[in-house]
Amino acid sequence: MNPRHLTLHQLRIFHAVARHGSFARAAEALHLAPPTLSLQVKQLADTVGQPLVEQIGRRIYLTAAGHALAEAAADVEERLRRLAEDLAALQGIEKGSVRLAILTTVKYVVPKLLGSFAAAHPGIEVAMVVGNRDTLLQRLATNQDDLYILGQPPQDWDVVCEPFADNPLVLVAPPGHPLAHERAIDPRRLGGEPFILREPGSGTRATMQRFFDALGVPLRARLEVGSNEAIKQTVAGGLGLAVLSAHTVGAELALGELVQLDVQGFPLLRQWHVVYPRGKRLSPAAAAFKDWLYAHRDQALTGGRPLRGASARRARGRSGGPASTAP
Repeated sequence: MNPRHLTLHQLRIFHAVARHGSFARAAEALHLAPPTLSLQVKQLADTVGQPLVEQIGRRIYLTAAGHALAEAAADVEERLRRLAEDLAALQGIEKGSVRLAILTTVKYVVPKLLGSFAAAHPGIEVAMVVGNRDTLLQRLATNQDDLYILGQPPQDWDVVCEPFADNPLVLVAPPGHPLAHERAIDPRRLGGEPFILREPGSGTRATMQRFFDALGVPLRARLEVGSNEAIKQTVAGGLGLAVLSAHTVGAELALGELVQLDVQGFPLLRQWHVVYPRGKRLSPAAAAFKDWLYAHRDQALTGGRPLRGASARRARGRSGGPASTAP
């Protein structure tokens, strides 16, 4: 006999018979007619190929095969009960998983939020990938993650794109730079300065390039570096200037390892966006984490060194709530 030929309906009926010790009481519990129940048990015995019950007087007793089948039916019933509890827990976001892919600049903010979310929901497994824009777009194209946090949303992609937070870009220099103590610096004065640039395809690089191109200021690229950390160290070492997210340089500015130049037009205001394929059904855990991002973002965004003067006024109050848009 192949157990795979048994049905859940048959197992549920036999579990009731074994539990009640009576066809009549089992039929009543299952809201079935006694003849219907008896027929189901007979068909089940035929499938098993052995008698499952024997009747002595008005009472029925399980055979050895009946005991084995009743135990298996009870196991199946218990597993189904646990499945129902697991599904209910998923609906209540107490179990599940969240897969997140973020830009390298976002790693100074979002991991704090992911950590606090995981602490609040220890039953949820979290995973995070950090990469550049090209890496994230490749993952988005193949739907490898639940949520993506990008700067410039991909154009002409069928995705949901919701503004998440401001990402002001500031211009930093090594300590002791001749322009460090000047105010309202004309950006045209930077034409001859060496710059440490992110790799081609970087959203930060594209934004600064558009700014200087619009002014007709050629950039003198001294190095191309693919890591914010490496750029900060390179600038601190005196090799050039750089445009970086204000969220990445708060500690270095506070310690005096870098200085922020007060250049007209800066900070360059960009936004981070929460992105996922349109039509994707977010799991309860992923949807809950997305809500957590917006509810707790202010806590994660504070703590960096405040922007100065007019820069602070321009950057203040720009973050908006989520709003689904088609890029």
